[in-house]
Amino acid sequence: MSANATAGVFPYPPAWKNAAGTISAVLMAVVFFVAGAWKLTEPFLFSQLLGELRVPADLTLPLGLAVGIADTIAALLIIVPGWRRWGAILMSVLLVAYMGYLGINYHALAGKECNCFPIVKRTVGPGLFIGDTVMLVLAILAGIWARRSSGIRGALAAFAAVLVFAAAAYGVNAAKNSGVAAPSPIAVDGKPYSLDQGHVFLFFYNPSCLHCDAAARRMSKYDWKDTTVIALPTESPEWAASFLHDTGLKALTSLDTAKERTVFHFMNAPYGVALENGREKAVIADFDDSQPARTLRSIGYVR
Repeated sequence: MSANATAGVFPYPPAWKNAAGTISAVLMAVVFFVAGAWKLTEPFLFSQLLGELRVPADLTLPLGLAVGIADTIAALLIIVPGWRRWGAILMSVLLVAYMGYLGINYHALAGKECNCFPIVKRTVGPGLFIGDTVMLVLAILAGIWARRSSGIRGALAAFAAVLVFAAAAYGVNAAKNSGVAAPSPIAVDGKPYSLDQGHVFLFFYNPSCLHCDAAARRMSKYDWKDTTVIALPTESPEWAASFLHDTGLKALTSLDTAKERTVFHFMNAPYGVALENGREKAVIADFDDSQPARTLRSIGYVR
């Protein structure tokens, strides 16, 4: 078979297209690898973000892990010339899915933080869609200016490696976030207070946050058992007393928020930590209609 015939069967793009496609692929690989690795190494933080983006509470963690795995494998595929088209297709599907979900829920999510890519702080708005559209164009160019993908066994091996990494990262984070001791004592209403005895529920909130306000009003109606509720403002501590008065939540106040956050890491309030004898028993990042009542009831903190 002649060289020209071979070129007709497996056409290679011109040199300038190959260079442009390679540059596009490298840029997108860096973005998606950083994003995917962050999601996998901080699965609980990313699940909190998904909760704020109105993903159902039961789906935030598994969906977060799935998205992290997909982002990472897309980055690995697009950086390898022989797998580039597969990576570009997966990356394009992910970007369209992200934009589609945010577009459908735009009115409810406009203005909310959407830090799916670490370092870069983004909010749901026109700028986010412009940025994602630019990335989509780069992914498409990387794909159409690449040769036909092959080597499925190698790609599957890369996928398996990402799964192993995801499982290991999740195990490390689950162990790190299980049963950790809360910094104690803390100042509660101006006096030292030990967290090492009994049941304590730490409620982190922002006094100007409507979601926090609604969560506090719901919790004010709970039938708490032998549980002490301590409210810790993340911002504007001068409004702590009025927040508790307006919401009706019967809680002690501590301004040692920064001290507790050295151990309990979260992105935005509201956030809750149930302590038993000073150690974490459960964390609550979702405060919807069924939470935190369901979790608190299951561990015996409310009736």
